Amino acid sequence: MTSDLEFMQMALEEARLAAEENEVPVGAVLVHEETVLARKHNKMVKNKDPLAHAELLALRTAVAIHPGKWLLDSTLYVTLEPCAMCTGALVLARVKRVVFATPDPKAGACGSLLDLARNPRLNHRLEVESGLLQEQAAEMLTSFFRRLRQEPQSH
Repeated sequence: MTSDLEFMQMALEEARLAAEENEVPVGAVLVHEETVLARKHNKMVKNKDPLAHAELLALRTAVAIHPGKWLLDSTLYVTLEPCAMCTGALVLARVKRVVFATPDPKAGACGSLLDLARNPRLNHRLEVESGLLQEQAAEMLTSFFRRLRQEPQSH
């Protein structure tokens, strides 16, 4: 049986790939009943698409191969707390659980800035767990943005 830790390590590997591509290092792994349906990382820069967040890319891949109407009993592992757009998509897809590594106080919608994930007015609520491999995910993000600030601007 694969553990939350192993799935979050996969998400961190995806985040590393994003950083190598000069994308904000966020990785996501969507799992249904111990089976990985999708492993994705941010591709907003590469795709020139503000919607190309790791979470949405993982959802798109998963729904294309998942036989059911909803992603019930699925868990999304993601290195950064999902934003409002991604959390809304997770609610609409009926994902059961989201496990994120590090909070996002500026845009997080699973408890930090907003709590769309558990809003009782919505027709579905997510179980939310946070802090798994938080130090590694936070350091990756900090290092990425530090490097960006040190690089000369090319525009």
